[in-house]
Amino acid sequence: MDILWSPWRYDYISAQVGKVEGCVFCNILDQGKDEENFILVREKFNFVILNIYPYTSGHLMIVPYKHIAELDHAEKVVTDEMMDLAKRCHRAIREVYKPDGINLGMNFGKAAGAGVSGHFHMHILPRWVGDVNFMTAVGQTRTIPESLVDTYRKLKGKI
Repeated sequence: MDILWSPWRYDYISAQVGKVEGCVFCNILDQGKDEENFILVREKFNFVILNIYPYTSGHLMIVPYKHIAELDHAEKVVTDEMMDLAKRCHRAIREVYKPDGINLGMNFGKAAGAGVSGHFHMHILPRWVGDVNFMTAVGQTRTIPESLVDTYRKLKGKI
């Protein structure tokens, strides 16, 4: 069976259908609704946001304010701050979720798996031994044990 009941997602989906034009990250920044959009931290050059399509609870993204597609086009101050935020996110995820490991990564271009290929960003997410279970491997379905609102509340103020 490929269906999991997740009614908490309906509000987001229904609000976005046919309405997203341009860059999702730039659009979110322009709204100024940090809590509603799950922005955890704003710094000088980057912000930290929950991934609304998480692989696991606690899946964060670090995103530059500037709309840049390629890492080598970013100024050093942007990437330096991004790595400092990655360290802070790493610490917060360890404290809150107590994972067995943490993934940190970036995808450039659709062929590499980038969902938003025009605005680069870094993923950081907790992992546990055995979290690639039968649901993902066989059922091609992910199970997320908490809502985005709960994840936001757990991580807000920790980064």
